[in-house]
Amino acid sequence: MFPGMGYGYGYGYGYRIDPTMMLLIPAILLTLYAQYKVSSTTNRYFNVRCDRGYTGEEVARRILDSNGLYNVRIEMVRGRLSDHYDPRSNVVRLSEDVYSRTSITSISVAAHECGHAIQHAHGYVPLNIRSSLVPVVNFASNMSWIFIMLGFVTRGIFLKLGIILFSASVLFQIVTLPVEFNASSRALTQLRTLGIVDDREVRQSRKVLQAAALTYVAAAVTAILQLLRLVLIANSRDD
Repeated sequence: MFPGMGYGYGYGYGYRIDPTMMLLIPAILLTLYAQYKVSSTTNRYFNVRCDRGYTGEEVARRILDSNGLYNVRIEMVRGRLSDHYDPRSNVVRLSEDVYSRTSITSISVAAHECGHAIQHAHGYVPLNIRSSLVPVVNFASNMSWIFIMLGFVTRGIFLKLGIILFSASVLFQIVTLPVEFNASSRALTQLRTLGIVDDREVRQSRKVLQAAALTYVAAAVTAILQLLRLVLIANSRDD
């Protein structure tokens, strides 16, 4: 049951529209735009070969070694744009298209994940905060909606408990923003400093990374607006 279903039953045979649903419209539109932007931009630059012909794996290895991160391994994983850095195993995992292709998207995404590895090595505070929140968020994200649903059914304190738990997920999304933006900034610096790309390709790489970052912005905005909506519903039920 989606939050708000059953909230504000109408009179007669109909239902009264939940006005708090209006809060989610900007989030939905931004999410759809972010999905379109990341898909269209990455697809476009998957078809643009970098002049120097480096694969994503070669770029990742060069960036890591240039920063003394010889102990960080690079692995290929299945899935489209499933790339990530695992700080627990010290592994940069690159999707097949990123690992083996010589496109602007491939080298940009690979450099971005290396940006996270550099953050980890330098003790970047927002990354440490996000990592410490992971076990809390894993628990809270599963339990919050259970309490929220119980709150709609019982009209007890469960809704407020669910909101408190959901706030952990919102905090995680907010902390993620500086982590991702900083990783992209480090990626562009590495690509330029190491001579992997020229000025034209730097601009292309920036477009790829900005499109990807928009998805995190959309997730944070959605989480914040959802939290605000839940607070408004809880307050209205107390009145």
